[in-house]
Amino acid sequence: MTTLMFILGIVVFVIGLAFSIAWHELGHFSTARLFGVRVPQFMVGFGPTLWSRKKGETEYGVKAIPLGGFIRMIGMIPPGPDGRIEARSTSPWRGMVEDARAASFEELQPGDETRLFYMRKPWKRVIVMFAGPFMNLILAVVIFVGVMMSFGVQTQTTTVSKVSDCVISASENRSKCKDSDQEAPAKAAGLEPGDKIVAFDGAPIVDWSSLQADIRDNPGKQVTLTVERQGQQVELTPTLIKNQVSRTDGDGGYVEGEYVYAGWLGFTPASDILPLSFGQSVDRMGDMIENGFEALISLPAKIPALWDAAFGDGEREPDSPMGVVGAARVGGEIFTLDIPATQQFASFLILLAGFNLSLFLFNMLPLLPLDGGHIAGALWESVRRNTAKVLRRPDPGPFDVAKLMPVAYVVAGIFVCFTLLVLIADVVNPVRIS
Repeated sequence: MTTLMFILGIVVFVIGLAFSIAWHELGHFSTARLFGVRVPQFMVGFGPTLWSRKKGETEYGVKAIPLGGFIRMIGMIPPGPDGRIEARSTSPWRGMVEDARAASFEELQPGDETRLFYMRKPWKRVIVMFAGPFMNLILAVVIFVGVMMSFGVQTQTTTVSKVSDCVISASENRSKCKDSDQEAPAKAAGLEPGDKIVAFDGAPIVDWSSLQADIRDNPGKQVTLTVERQGQQVELTPTLIKNQVSRTDGDGGYVEGEYVYAGWLGFTPASDILPLSFGQSVDRMGDMIENGFEALISLPAKIPALWDAAFGDGEREPDSPMGVVGAARVGGEIFTLDIPATQQFASFLILLAGFNLSLFLFNMLPLLPLDGGHIAGALWESVRRNTAKVLRRPDPGPFDVAKLMPVAYVVAGIFVCFTLLVLIADVVNPVRIS
């Protein structure tokens, strides 16, 4: 049964991946058609075509390798200076430019002269290229916010899970008390596991982060805690002490290896899966986007550890880069977890939403052949043309993206090598969940 559920999880992830890719390409397709660009192909996947059907002027299909997708727009690259596609050059770099230009016009038909992509105003081209990643962002936000508001997320509460026996600094690598250790304020005041703290000095407590801030901001002060215990309210009067504690991230979480001195009570909060409000969900989503951007920026620094995990004896870190194979494997593992089916479904949706958020951030990099590279080219063209207009100089014409194709091939080669490295690591030393 476990193997069957694992396979089912992989299959469901592949379906979700295919939908995410099609959803991305739909953004490009719909805006291109809106602006009158002819789109002869709409494909999900790469490699050999498994199924296709032509409807109107567009061929829709599914290909064998579900690692991406594409739409083909007529005239993505402008013609040469003389208005024609130049003959193949013997120069390899020049040949790349000419091949790209020829491919852009290979399906040109009568009547397409006014339906070429490069002829659209720069702002329209920006919209077409941004629409794809934006669709992934929309899907990620809808899934994340929907899961947080309906299924809930793992949240620290104001209920006491464990009371500390003594005072121990956060940087000390021990959990047992010594005879010389001072008794923890929570224990001295009579706080017990299962107590729910509902007020701090008479002010109602709504969540763990606000309670944590109240405790840390009042070292050395005797405070009044109102707790619910077996259906009754009990007031306790602990005296908070100043202790070395882990620095927080502002949301109740801790920053590993960083410490500050602040007020300390001495208990561990219980965790529960609780739904968030719409505002809390949006705030959490904003943090995820920020963390995703920071993770993307730090990606090159993680390559040595990834290489060691793939070809050496290094451990695969939980925040290690993960590809489609690794994500599919995690999807399979989610379906085998000994948790309620609703939480399996919620965890799977979070995985899919995270994948879509990564697609958005990755595609927005201003590098060809990514969508962000085409956006950067269109913006640069707009700057050139407007500058020429202000200075009353001749219109420089459309920006020739084909001249950057050698750079695009180098970037694509780097991406391919990185993808292969991640693939090997996902196979021989995968990221696992518990």
